[in-house]
Amino acid sequence: MERTYNVYKGLQKPLVYKGFAGKFIYWGIASLLSGLVLGALVMALFSMLLGLIVLASCVGGGLYYTASRQKKGLHQKTRSSGHYLFPSKINHRIYAKKE
Repeated sequence: MERTYNVYKGLQKPLVYKGFAGKFIYWGIASLLSGLVLGALVMALFSMLLGLIVLASCVGGGLYYTASRQKKGLHQKTRSSGHYLFPSKINHRIYAKKE
């Protein structure tokens, strides 16, 4: 008697949550937490209004930065355009004809 199981096809895809994929989920969480900590510090040290402004700007700026970096791709790749000529390191004296 042989059992068959359904195979989950999404194992090779990155984790996606609220539009953020893979490592950018952690970047979004980090921007939220840093905004909360900085906002709370400014609220405690200076004023409530300034703390709210710092909190909103840190969270909004961090999420905007994360979303803009996510559009470039999940992995860091250098995308250089142009033609590059690499010098040859072959010693031509070895292959020269002897007379």
